Amino acid sequence: MLKDNLVMLRKMHGYSQEEIAEKIGISRQAYAKWEKGETIPDVEKCSQLAELYGTSIDSLIRTTEYEGLGMIPPGPKGKNFWGSVTINDRGQIVIPKGARDKFGLTGGQRLIVASDEVGVALIPAEQFEENMYKAMEMFRSQK
Repeated sequence: MLKDNLVMLRKMHGYSQEEIAEKIGISRQAYAKWEKGETIPDVEKCSQLAELYGTSIDSLIRTTEYEGLGMIPPGPKGKNFWGSVTINDRGQIVIPKGARDKFGLTGGQRLIVASDEVGVALIPAEQFEENMYKAMEMFRSQK
């Protein structure tokens, strides 16, 4: 719920209720009521809060809870948590439906598997190849 997200985000960012209230132009008491769930902010104040915390209004008002993790805070704009998957014995995973829908992933589509020291990324092959061709062209034009 919104009230839980407000508490988590405020604490994660190291703000007091007073500081948040001042930043969005309300009283500390009004903000405290939002965190208690006694009242809710209007859309304009939700927008200000989402911007202040670097998230979306949608993420701000929804609570996400995962087994074994509990309630997680809203992610930054453009960052998503789709849940967890299990790798089967053949190394296969099922990409969550929400992620497939968001990125237009379909059966048989080629994906590039990339990584850094902590994780793996899946990139549609067409987009990756297009970006690589552009980078190569830029490199050639600079010689």
